[in-house]
Amino acid sequence: MRISRLFPLLSAMLLLTAPASKAGKTAQTGRSALACPTCCKTCCTPELSKLPREVFSGVRGPFHVQGITVDLKNGYMYFSFTTELLKTDLQGKLIGSVKGMTGHLGCLTVNPEDGRVYGSLEYKNDEIGRGILRQLNKEGNGENPSDAFYVAIFDVDKITRPDMDAETDGVMTAVYLKEVVDDYYGTAVNGGREVKHRLGCSGIDGISFGPAFGAPKGSKPYLNVAYGIYGDTTRSDNDYQVILNYDPETWKQYEQTLTQQAPHRSGPAAPDHKYFVRTGNTSYGIQNLAYDCASGNWYAAVYRGKKSQYPNYSLFVIDGSKAPRKETLAGFDTPVEGEVLSLVQEGENDPASGIRGWQFEWGTTGLCPIGGGYFYISHQDGGPGGKLQSSTVHLYQWTGDSKEPFRLVE
Repeated sequence: MRISRLFPLLSAMLLLTAPASKAGKTAQTGRSALACPTCCKTCCTPELSKLPREVFSGVRGPFHVQGITVDLKNGYMYFSFTTELLKTDLQGKLIGSVKGMTGHLGCLTVNPEDGRVYGSLEYKNDEIGRGILRQLNKEGNGENPSDAFYVAIFDVDKITRPDMDAETDGVMTAVYLKEVVDDYYGTAVNGGREVKHRLGCSGIDGISFGPAFGAPKGSKPYLNVAYGIYGDTTRSDNDYQVILNYDPETWKQYEQTLTQQAPHRSGPAAPDHKYFVRTGNTSYGIQNLAYDCASGNWYAAVYRGKKSQYPNYSLFVIDGSKAPRKETLAGFDTPVEGEVLSLVQEGENDPASGIRGWQFEWGTTGLCPIGGGYFYISHQDGGPGGKLQSSTVHLYQWTGDSKEPFRLVE
């Protein structure tokens, strides 16, 4: 997530804990009444009268919400609060939680094939990582010895009580992403000077399942993982979002429990595809990535960039109906060819750059399509001094309007 939201040195720190303390304002609901499965193969319109308009996470402490995902079929909502995963029902009642993570748990998604929850997980030996450890009173304990990036996989059927341990309770495994580490440590020449972090890679955040780009709706789901991208305005090779594509069917061989003082390096040698989306530079890349089965498109919520030559939208929609095209990437000293994805030709239009998108206040701390053009979107609240973090998730309907892309459902 954005550094300024995680650490006071770079703007504002954010933190964790405490059980859910109040119920959100919701409509009557129940598991069987919702009946709309969380999957890519079946896309239905949920019964609107049965959907809660708000779901409140409860006050969790000083780490802010990073992402949400929803399992309508079974009636659960999941929240990532940086070092903790919450499982609630759709009235906001806490069912269970997973703690003990000393890294940064970000965006969440449900695997439509097995119902498990996947989340991006970063361990960084930098100011952000050390700041998290300080807040957890673990600094100097040998945690996070090096930078590493994983997809965390939660067996959510086993999450049955609060404060379960990510390492010892058998609820979480992880897969190591070597490609991210290589780009994070890699260097490049840009503008005639050597720059750190190839492609501007700051790690990972956005994550979602959906069909291959250009494939019909309902096709086999693949896992897409988006880079965080540093907002360096002095370089020109960081103006693309970068998305790694994997086939999750091959991942069982890599899944291992993550022992954080001796983290494993079990994962695929490379992604199946590495996609690029030209949006102009954004502050820390795609925060939340979500495939919408109704439109067949991919929604990407970002913190606005700062380069004056770009429109700096906060929401982009990637066209799922168009296959990637091979082309030479712009802004690189040495020509680089990549698989480039297309933005939908909707929303605001910036003629100078040809980039389309929207300005929308929310979505960077949780954006989850549920079918029929409806989305659950997180509204973060830091509480006094940012130390009593919570999320109220609201039900929205997609309009696509250039000025008001989402409409709050009453």
